[in-house]
Amino acid sequence: MNHKRVERLWRREGLKVPKKQPKRGRLWLNDGSCVRLRPLYRDHVWNCGFMAERTRDGRAFRLLTIIDEYSRECLSIDVARKLTSEDVLDRLMQLFVDRGLPAHIRSDNGPEFVA
Repeated sequence: MNHKRVERLWRREGLKVPKKQPKRGRLWLNDGSCVRLRPLYRDHVWNCGFMAERTRDGRAFRLLTIIDEYSRECLSIDVARKLTSEDVLDRLMQLFVDRGLPAHIRSDNGPEFVA
């Protein structure tokens, strides 16, 4: 059944019909001031992030990934048991020398990026 028929049956039975909730846009504030930056060309927006995994014996390791959002090219993957803010800065500096400076870098608020 579609939603109109369900609402009609609810009203006939005297039930309260819930209001339809609006779709929520991604990364928007109530006043619409925050808009997600869309990449327009290569090396415009890079995305830096961490992933965590475990080996069979239960030991954890982390992956630092840096991706060009326009071309979806993976610029770097660093794997180590422990990755610090110094490791992130070293990798970014190396990429700046090799590929040039991006216009924007997007990252989460992890401890490596805060430091």
